[in-house]
Amino acid sequence: MFIAMNRFRIAKGSEEEFERIWRERDTHLSGVPGFRDFRLLRGPEREDHTLYATHTMWETQQAFHDWTKSEAFRAAHRNAGGGNKALYLGPPEFEGFETVVEI
Repeated sequence: MFIAMNRFRIAKGSEEEFERIWRERDTHLSGVPGFRDFRLLRGPEREDHTLYATHTMWETQQAFHDWTKSEAFRAAHRNAGGGNKALYLGPPEFEGFETVVEI
């Protein structure tokens, strides 16, 4: 199992709009080989932002990398950020994790 996460620092007061965008977004993940699960996670609030993370689970790290080179990936990210740059305090921060223990 491979878990891919992106952390987003979202400007205070923009949380509702950020969540709406993700609720309405077509991720193009349905039917992608090796894809298991997607979640948008809301984290702690700081003075100037709220932390969010996207969390996707993949059967293998290779399945994730194959997706990043696919048309589905390009379609899902075609308008990423777009006219919503004011919501973000900097670019997302990617973190990838290979499962080493599963219970």
